[in-house]
Amino acid sequence: MPPAPTGARRQWAADRAMRPPMRSPGRPEPSRLVQREFWRLIASGITSVQAAEGVGVSAPVGIRWFRHAGGMAPLSLDEPSGRYLSFAEREEIALLKAQDKGVREIARTIGRDPGTVSRELRRNAATRGGKPVYRVVAQWKAQQAAKRPKTAKLVDNDRLREYVQDRLAGDVRGPEGTIVPGPATPPWKGLNKPHRQDRRWSTAWSPEQIARRLRVDFPDDESMRISHEAIYQSLFIEGRGALKRELVTCLRTGRALRQPRARSRNKPQGHVTADVVLSERPAEAGDRAVPGHWEGDLIIGTGRSAIGTLVERSSRSTLLVHLPRLDGWGEKPSVKNGPSLGGYGAVAMNAALTESMTRLPEQLRKTLTWDRGKELSGHAQFAMESGTRVFFADPHSPWQRPTNENTNGLLRQYFPKGTDLSRWSAEDLEAVAYALNNRPRKTLGWKTPAEVFEGQLRSLQQHGVATTG
Repeated sequence: MPPAPTGARRQWAADRAMRPPMRSPGRPEPSRLVQREFWRLIASGITSVQAAEGVGVSAPVGIRWFRHAGGMAPLSLDEPSGRYLSFAEREEIALLKAQDKGVREIARTIGRDPGTVSRELRRNAATRGGKPVYRVVAQWKAQQAAKRPKTAKLVDNDRLREYVQDRLAGDVRGPEGTIVPGPATPPWKGLNKPHRQDRRWSTAWSPEQIARRLRVDFPDDESMRISHEAIYQSLFIEGRGALKRELVTCLRTGRALRQPRARSRNKPQGHVTADVVLSERPAEAGDRAVPGHWEGDLIIGTGRSAIGTLVERSSRSTLLVHLPRLDGWGEKPSVKNGPSLGGYGAVAMNAALTESMTRLPEQLRKTLTWDRGKELSGHAQFAMESGTRVFFADPHSPWQRPTNENTNGLLRQYFPKGTDLSRWSAEDLEAVAYALNNRPRKTLGWKTPAEVFEGQLRSLQQHGVATTG
């Protein structure tokens, strides 16, 4: 019979039996302490190159960390609890072990239990030379063993994955349910926020809208729950989750990496008189409690093309105003101070806005707040024809029209900057507005603008019946 194994060998075998064999580490990666500090520096707003220099790794490594993680920290930034050995403690153990110090002496030196040191020397020793030798590679082995790979929720739950993907990347449909394909888009090339090219039209709910709406649609099904951060991680971080990376094009910004948002700038114009400035607007328009107060603006495309946008402050309901080019556009040179044929001169703008606003009940078109663009220089005529009083925001103050600014940002997902907006018909604009009005909003308690607007209409009808009775 072969001799019985020694006690030490039995312990090593027991340790190995509880975990799979570990691959050869090659060059150990920087510790989690270093990576955690890198992401803290990223969170402070500096570039990935500067953050890499700050933690002592090369610039290509920092860039690779940032891109592979989609700009999101792939690990918790909280410091680990004291129950785990730190990198500094493992270095101290390696130095003392090299000096032939015993387990108890090492434990007294670093202030740990002898059992902790003994297990550390067995589990994380390097064995490439045929026998266990404790070296600094122990930190890498500890990090690998500490990983807890967990299958993402979207991988295991097909029903949840289909729900998320349909709300994020589903087809845009008109009120009759027919699919509106939108523009033909080129294949995704991994670019961060495509510039001056068409983008795919999709349902385009945000991850937070999807996560919150799940509780409304499935109130009793706990399996249909996911956080918005988990959806973002599935999109941004390589190898995380079941959603394809190219679906980042269905997010509002279209970015493949998390980055600060740029802010648009408004240019003031000088046609605003003292009686139509924002300070003269009725106070009831400011608190959103009373429906019927609107904010408006244009989104501009190439070739002096544009679409008018109107948003009701209370319900966040959106109307898109079709502004086709007028007869004669492109056939003859433009005349200085002549009529604007681009579709959003003062006369054409008044006609299009009046047609859109007069479809609404009179109680739901009380005021309209616009920026200082010259397209609404004929606001007095518009107010007389539509019964809607017009007010203008202050120069360089887009926050005075917050609902409209936010909506214009959402619409840029369907109508990107640098594209021709005159090619879309009134039916196309109606389909996009329909999709936008049926997306749940956090500020509405995860109801949709269409649901809130319908409630306003019912309230007006009931009030009218009670008044006439």
